[in-house]
Amino acid sequence: MLYSNQATKPWPSLSSFSLHPSKPQHLSKLLASSSSSQPDTSAGNIKRLVLSPEGRVKLNPSPDRDFYSFPRFVTHVDDSFISTLTGLYREQLKPEYEILDLMSSWVSHLPPEVKYKRVVGHGLNAQELARNPRLDYFFVKDLNQDQKLEFEDESFNAVLCTVSVQYLQWPEKVFAEVFRILKPGGVFIVSFSNRMFYEKAISAWREGTRYSRVQLVVQYFLSIDGFTRPEVVKKLPSKSDNSPLDGIMRLFGLSQSDPFYAVISYRNFKPLN
Repeated sequence: MLYSNQATKPWPSLSSFSLHPSKPQHLSKLLASSSSSQPDTSAGNIKRLVLSPEGRVKLNPSPDRDFYSFPRFVTHVDDSFISTLTGLYREQLKPEYEILDLMSSWVSHLPPEVKYKRVVGHGLNAQELARNPRLDYFFVKDLNQDQKLEFEDESFNAVLCTVSVQYLQWPEKVFAEVFRILKPGGVFIVSFSNRMFYEKAISAWREGTRYSRVQLVVQYFLSIDGFTRPEVVKKLPSKSDNSPLDGIMRLFGLSQSDPFYAVISYRNFKPLN
């Protein structure tokens, strides 16, 4: 089901179809039209599985929809991380872009001064998504139960996934779907730090290191035929001074800013500008 955050804003190319806030509509009626040349039949295929069955396991096996049923109106990373992420979006995303914010919540961290053509949000809590002022539309779906994204091929210029990739149990299938709905030259930006809901992160992430987690996301991209070689952006906190005060601050998680990592790749090619 797709919901509108702005009743007065029609879905592109479907101005005759009336939308209302928080009123579900069938996705099949709301899909943006796309025109493209005959695609490469191999592009977007999963070349190999990155994770073993053991690597996909969560400590808490209960449905994710249950875990996220209560809204959390908090930011899961610090101001330094958010500032870096917003700056990256400012560099990568153009005003004419149609954007899918995958695994989103009540905030998208997009540059406040930029108005994009269309921003669609996805998540597991409708209350959080309804509070997100940047979303024109949103839908609720558990990607660990069903990885299919109900959009036509080549629907978006950019797909974002912020501090959530650690929860995907079938990332290969999700990345393949992202490839399918991206326009040629479209960008997929996956950002993350070292924070997580430990019981809901997959084993391969929980048991990994900072380096191995970056490489894991890189491998997700490389497992899909057609994504460009991933680019890694990182910003690490300065080293602590190892003073007694610093030790106390570290104990309460206040000593250092969150490390910032982003892995970026494009469908087929990286645009020149």
